Amino acid sequence: MSTIELRKRLIDKIQTTESNELLEEAYRLLDLGIEDDDEYKLSINQRNAIAEARDQIKGGRFLADDLANKEIDEWLNQ
Repeated sequence: MSTIELRKRLIDKIQTTESNELLEEAYRLLDLGIEDDDEYKLSINQRNAIAEARDQIKGGRFLADDLANKEIDEWLNQ
C-alpha cells in the first residue's frame, strides 16, 4: 500500500470514528514520531498507580526482590 493510499485510509477512519479514546491513542502514537524529547506522558490511571505504589513503599508494604523471587518460584513449582 502506498503512503498516499495509507494516509487516505487513516484520514477516512479518523473522520468516521466515534471513539474519543481511539482518537486520543492515535494522536499519541502519531505524536511519538514527531517528538524528539524523552518525556513520558502518563494517563491519570498510570499516575494514580504510581502514587499508590509509592504510598505502599512508604508504608513498608512491599516485597524485597529476593523474597518476591522466592515466592514466585514456590508458586511456579506447586
